[in-house]
Amino acid sequence: MAIYLQQATNKDITKIMQIINQAKQLLKEDGNPQWQNGRPNQEIITTDIVKKQAYCLMVDQQIAGIAILQTTPETTYAKIDGAWHQEHLQYATIHRIAISANFRGQHLGQFFMSNLISQGKLKGINNFRIDTHPVNLRMQKLIKKTGFKYRGTIQIDQTKDGLRYAYELNL
Repeated sequence: MAIYLQQATNKDITKIMQIINQAKQLLKEDGNPQWQNGRPNQEIITTDIVKKQAYCLMVDQQIAGIAILQTTPETTYAKIDGAWHQEHLQYATIHRIAISANFRGQHLGQFFMSNLISQGKLKGINNFRIDTHPVNLRMQKLIKKTGFKYRGTIQIDQTKDGLRYAYELNL
């Protein structure tokens, strides 16, 4: 089985949105309000593709997952209730990671995270950040398995559902 990353393109948008919608449904079933407000949507994903920060996880030439590796500062990380370990160094942020329902249970999330981190390293980045909703236990488990350390909480917006657990990996 060939497993690899490739940069997402506009021709991938239909399949990517299917995966995003499957993830939204799974989050809803888990009682997680994350991704239940219409975001991420096709416009956001298209912007990610244009910025060349969207990556597809490929399994035997099929799109098995989608994630964003953002190398510009994340504005919601400027204020943290806690502390970043490498506050002033460049970092990359992993966002919008989702695995297709057709590939769940194959432990591809860890492989995907590892490859996104490798992609960042190839760009000269040694620090990585990620956040997730407090009730997103699936993502918290994956984040911890890949070596990220809890650093505190951030707010992505001013609603009660805007609270996120923030994690950092320093290589």
